[in-house]
Amino acid sequence: KPQTLSTVTQHKHTNHTIINADNADYHVTFSDGNYKTQFIEMSAIGLGGFGTVFKVRHRLDDKIYAVKRVQFGDFSEEKKQKVLKEVKSLAKLDSNFVVKYYNSWLESNHLFIQMEFCSQNLKSVLKDKPIVFERQPEEEMNVFEFFISCEIFKQLLECVEYLHESNPRVIHRDLKPDNILINPNFKCNRCVKLCDFGLATEHDPQLPTPRRYEHSFVGTLRYIAPEVYTRRKYNHKSDIYSLSLIGEEIFNVDLQP
Repeated sequence: KPQTLSTVTQHKHTNHTIINADNADYHVTFSDGNYKTQFIEMSAIGLGGFGTVFKVRHRLDDKIYAVKRVQFGDFSEEKKQKVLKEVKSLAKLDSNFVVKYYNSWLESNHLFIQMEFCSQNLKSVLKDKPIVFERQPEEEMNVFEFFISCEIFKQLLECVEYLHESNPRVIHRDLKPDNILINPNFKCNRCVKLCDFGLATEHDPQLPTPRRYEHSFVGTLRYIAPEVYTRRKYNHKSDIYSLSLIGEEIFNVDLQP
């Protein structure tokens, strides 16, 4: 077993790679050509600090997935730790409140993460909402748009509540419209899901205080709580701060003093 945190050990004779992050092992497949063999790449749908997300079609079952491709081989140990944390978070959070994780593998110095595909995110919905309801951005919502906005925000609150009530508690730290997915083919009467857990952290009160607050900053300043990007102590209320800013955009109001 690897002796250091967040290291990667390739075992080609078993066709698996052991990822050791935060003292927990997660197995991903080691493959040569698995991505092109299994998937047809359709389009790039997202670009983040740790990689590019593609919309792909599976060659066998013809289903649509999202695959995140990360240039893994040249990363520093710190960056590797952040990427592996996202894989670990997705693998553990099996719920309708977060995007579904299917598989991950290493291939040609890249880490691939196969996930559920959602056709829209909140950013695109907010852009289209005034057009759909035929109003100017500065005009007030009608009752129908307000009702839909309430439902979206309610589901978003439920997603964050799920993270915060997990054991140990998960703090997302990078909530923003880009990371809030909207699935029109929803099940369980839900259409809102969270994604992009590269900055998420487990907030375990049993850990020593310095360990609980260890973090580094990569994200969007517009939505991230000040205590996070200034590297001060934080807790789940940092996500609440982000939610307040997102709520302002959903309801087209300005609550800032």
